[in-house]
Amino acid sequence: MFILLQMNDCTSSSSTELLNEGICFRIADCMSLQHLCYKLAQYQSVKYEIYPLSPVSRHRLSLVKRKMLVLDLDETLIHSHHDAMLRPTVKPGTPPDFVLKVTIDKHPVRFFVHKRPHVDYFLDIVSQWYELVVFTASMEIYGAAVADKLDNGRGILRRRFYRQHCTPEHGSYTKNLSSICDDLNRVFILDNSPGPYRDFPDNAIPIKSWFSDPLDVALLNLLPVLDALRFTHDVRSVLSRNLHLNRLWYPQVSYYLLTMIANSC
Repeated sequence: MFILLQMNDCTSSSSTELLNEGICFRIADCMSLQHLCYKLAQYQSVKYEIYPLSPVSRHRLSLVKRKMLVLDLDETLIHSHHDAMLRPTVKPGTPPDFVLKVTIDKHPVRFFVHKRPHVDYFLDIVSQWYELVVFTASMEIYGAAVADKLDNGRGILRRRFYRQHCTPEHGSYTKNLSSICDDLNRVFILDNSPGPYRDFPDNAIPIKSWFSDPLDVALLNLLPVLDALRFTHDVRSVLSRNLHLNRLWYPQVSYYLLTMIANSC
């Protein structure tokens, strides 16, 4: 399935509201948007290709500031286990994508890291749309090594925040997005856990925790929403609409937003 998401001319009054939010869609393979929503909801893999923007799209994008996408690491982009784990969450015999050797409290530790399916492709695509920022509650010695591997010399994960940049709160850590960007209109986080962004619920997209499923397509299926979101003046105008649905997990997030758009355009 080949998909093109672009700004397009809309004439209905309901579409005008959505145009102001930057989420009017055009589907390149002539499938209806409702059919696309059904495919996403059924966990069908989406082959996503970037096409040149229309003049309307280019103009719209020139009117808004470039957005910042903050990325969690563990169980969002990767999953890891180490030597001392008694019950690894990965099936025995599954080879890691890479192994990290770090020293923690003067003890050498090996982390066996598995990349979420399609993470490299996902980063390639979204780095063209957003400024990417890594924000993990993990220790820097580990988080930096993981980010280096994911970046793989591309220079797309330069900005990084670690445990020392988090706020300790009731035995866990929260992530202050305003410390990354003082303009909350243009920053949002992708995180598998709602706790770290509890103070910024309208600046977040939840994603299901990933541990080992080789058929996972959550990152691929997020691309339609992320493509559209970059055109908005304020990401909160879209992301806040999930609140009444009570902690929507993906794919319902994309399904809900795309259905909302399909019913309005």
